[in-house]
Amino acid sequence: MSVFEVRFTLEAEEDLLRLWDFLAEQDPAAAVGAHAAISKAIEMLEISPFSCRKAKGATDNPFLRELIIPFGHSGYVALFEIESPRTVTITAVRHQREDDYH
Repeated sequence: MSVFEVRFTLEAEEDLLRLWDFLAEQDPAAAVGAHAAISKAIEMLEISPFSCRKAKGATDNPFLRELIIPFGHSGYVALFEIESPRTVTITAVRHQREDDYH
């Protein structure tokens, strides 16, 4: 079984903080639940990143993928790239109701 190291770009870390801040203002308990859901989903990337769908519009890069993270009535989407046989880099995270990655 292959184990991948999951890294975050600075932009992805900023996305997570932005999403946390927004939800914490509305419902602190939901923010904690969202953090747990995102963390658990990201753990899956350590084992099986190829099971995630190819990113929309990334026909020229089969290693650019999206992780769907269910939470509540919608959830989140993490854009990531499988950079090597051992490394996955999350480049952006958004809420599913947002228009696109920031």
